[in-house]
Amino acid sequence: MLKLCVAGAVGRMGNAIIQEATAKGHQIASAIEAPNSPSIGKTLRELGIANSDTIILSSDRLSEALDDADTYVSFTAPAAEVVNIPIVAKAGKRIVLGTTGFTPEQNRQVVADMTGKVPAVFSPNYSVGVNILFKIAESLKAFPSGYDFSINEIHHTGKKDAPSGTAKKLGDIVSNARGYSKIVSGREGISPRQVGELEVTSLRAGGVPGIHDLIVAGPYEMLRIEHIAFSRNVFAQGAVFAAEWLSRQTKPEVYSMADVLGLS
Repeated sequence: MLKLCVAGAVGRMGNAIIQEATAKGHQIASAIEAPNSPSIGKTLRELGIANSDTIILSSDRLSEALDDADTYVSFTAPAAEVVNIPIVAKAGKRIVLGTTGFTPEQNRQVVADMTGKVPAVFSPNYSVGVNILFKIAESLKAFPSGYDFSINEIHHTGKKDAPSGTAKKLGDIVSNARGYSKIVSGREGISPRQVGELEVTSLRAGGVPGIHDLIVAGPYEMLRIEHIAFSRNVFAQGAVFAAEWLSRQTKPEVYSMADVLGLS
């Protein structure tokens, strides 16, 4: 049984993680929210999240929240993680980090804060299917010249960062495999595709949890690989799976979901 500290516990992802974890018999040792959250001081039971008397604490009490936990799980905001991750690492707690939207500097900072200190999993997407898609994308370098690659992603209207972290990761894989040097995120007017351009487009609509398309088109055929998330629970499921795998790791390294799934 794992003892988890869940950040952003009242948010959509935090809620889903708590439900997945408790369904598998794990304990929510603590739960935190931003200092201005109206949920602070209430229990998970009062909020209708879980059958638990765990009280929501302010994130400025993170050190206290970590006392009874063995793993910190967070899908929150970059600004919060830049503050929280060093505290978690100093406390020696394992980390499952799913936050996206970091600037390159923030990304380097949080990775440095975890590296060599605690076992951690850091991934832009915790879906099992998406991570297998990443592996498939690596093999598409076998296409000869004359085939164009494009990526399209669709998410709910509340998603702040674009392209999604998943689309960025796919873009990195494709660019490394095919030698793309520029990303184009939309076209208007007269704008023919140029050599070296990778198209990555983003749509925001309704409550879509996540759709990612990888398209490879040549002069006489097209391959289209699509991943559809039916529910945020698919990401929560993967995060709990990652936490379980991480509990068996002792090396203070930053792992990926490819490591968790044995795809590395």
